[in-house]
Amino acid sequence: MRQIDVHKLADEARFNGFHGLVLFCCALIIIFDGYDLAVAGIALPSIMKGMGVDATSAGFMVSSALFGMMVGAILFGTIADRIGRRLAIAVCVGLFSVFTAAAGFASDPVTFSVTRFLAGLGIGGVMPNVVAQMTEYSPRRIRTMMVTLMFSGYAVGGMLAAVLGKGLIETYGWQSVFIAAGAPLILIPLILKSLPESMPFLIKTGRIAQLKSIVARMEPGYQPQADDRFALPDEDKADDAPIRHLFREGRGFSTVMFWIAFFTCLFMVYALSSWLTKLMASAGYSLGSALTFVLVLNFGAVVGAVGGGWLADRLHIKHVLMGFFALAAVSITLLGFKVPTAVLYVLVGVAGATTIGTQLLAYAYVGQFYPMAVRSTGIGWASGVGRNGAILAPIVIGTLVGMKLPLQQNFIAIALPAVIAFIAIALVDHRRSASTHHEDVNAEVPEPIPGAAAVGS
Repeated sequence: MRQIDVHKLADEARFNGFHGLVLFCCALIIIFDGYDLAVAGIALPSIMKGMGVDATSAGFMVSSALFGMMVGAILFGTIADRIGRRLAIAVCVGLFSVFTAAAGFASDPVTFSVTRFLAGLGIGGVMPNVVAQMTEYSPRRIRTMMVTLMFSGYAVGGMLAAVLGKGLIETYGWQSVFIAAGAPLILIPLILKSLPESMPFLIKTGRIAQLKSIVARMEPGYQPQADDRFALPDEDKADDAPIRHLFREGRGFSTVMFWIAFFTCLFMVYALSSWLTKLMASAGYSLGSALTFVLVLNFGAVVGAVGGGWLADRLHIKHVLMGFFALAAVSITLLGFKVPTAVLYVLVGVAGATTIGTQLLAYAYVGQFYPMAVRSTGIGWASGVGRNGAILAPIVIGTLVGMKLPLQQNFIAIALPAVIAFIAIALVDHRRSASTHHEDVNAEVPEPIPGAAAVGS
């Protein structure tokens, strides 16, 4: 009888077609998710003109999706550890596809806001689950790189919305960019057929034959045998109250620190997204079209996410995050000073890399911190709490802009959360992370059966 250690198998597997398929599916979902999130901002001027709404009403219409994302991240992040991640991801894709498309048929602000809230449930809910899925099935040596590469799809989706939006809106009206967002519905059969289920969930539900098939694809050196047993470590045995596991075994303080870091980072992301163009224009800078700005910011985000993932796999993800937050504080503060236009574009790119890109890296860190069985719950709660920062940012910075403060003070207000996030990440106790635990356990385990990461016989 062999006892199979699925943690060790996943950690030490070599990248192959199975990993590539998981990365492709998750990245494709994130690209469409990013499109759905960005499309409202791209179309907002046309929506305001078409519906005859003022800026206050338009702000509420946009923020309705953010409220939905907050609820969706917590709801689907928690229930996915009970119903399975694959089903949760499929439901979320259905939600954001159907209701983003439905927003294109709305003729009044209330209907539009309701459909965006419902779409937000899916946009926010899919996030923790694809991060957890990618984390679980990535080899340890390239894990952060794979998660951030997948998550850079958000920036790709934002750029896709910016590039397609202008042409579609001018030719067919603002409704077209929302109706086009129904296309991801065709992904649902692919998700249900091709995306593997979470390994702890399969063990918990007794679907061992399916688990053996997945493990054999993940690690071709594993040869299934009839008497193979798959056991979960204690930290991966979540009960019907997975939320409390976020505060067990010394993880409570670090959980709160993650929540603070997510809150402050998302505050910066949405403060820049909402007000950077307006602040720069009021300072006399000529940035060209809003499309150019969106591309620069999101290009920086891709570079920051992928580059940060590469660094984190070679250094230490905690230290890389701290460095990025420090760089965010400096670069955003410098945006408040008169600099040449070329330097300004560089600073905008760095700001995108160290805010949006850093947020994606933070998801990777949280995914590695919690045990497999409560990973979606941990990411979901961090994301849900963080969404409060996203909701608050446009309001706070808008109030400061209305007070006509000097430009430097506005950017210092946006940069200050980076300092708080730096401190929060510095206080995370990495010794309590699941990844550190597994490293310690694996160091004490006898040499496994070749290719099977099995211990005992």
